[in-house]
Amino acid sequence: MVDITGKPDVYREATASGVIRLKPETVRRVLEGRVEKGDVLTCARLAAIMAVKRTPEILFLTHPIPITGVDVSFEFGEDWVRARVTVRSHGKTGVEMEALTGVLAALLTVFDMCKAYEKDERGQYSVAEITDIRVERKVKGEA
Repeated sequence: MVDITGKPDVYREATASGVIRLKPETVRRVLEGRVEKGDVLTCARLAAIMAVKRTPEILFLTHPIPITGVDVSFEFGEDWVRARVTVRSHGKTGVEMEALTGVLAALLTVFDMCKAYEKDERGQYSVAEITDIRVERKVKGEA
């Protein structure tokens, strides 16, 4: 673990995003609230927030840092859902790992809640794919 003792506290922000590709009918189910397991977007949003807060428990070399804000949003295409997570903090180290962890938790939740609709005739997930995970933006200093 990197020693950050001497670093000053400054404003930090990071935005990450990722995509899950699904069958068009599955995306329609999500948008129309027709997923048997429940409200996919609310569950995915809560999973992202909890993952952000628990990143140091999941990624063992990350520092526990004070999270001051988390925003989670979703965009939709015909056969995809994009999750975007922005994390804010005022501390000694950045929040990129927290944002990335939040995105992955959101997308894994979407997959878990929708996987029943994604199986092909052999029981395989021939379409479902989590992809394009990346840090879109990082801010250090004034907000």
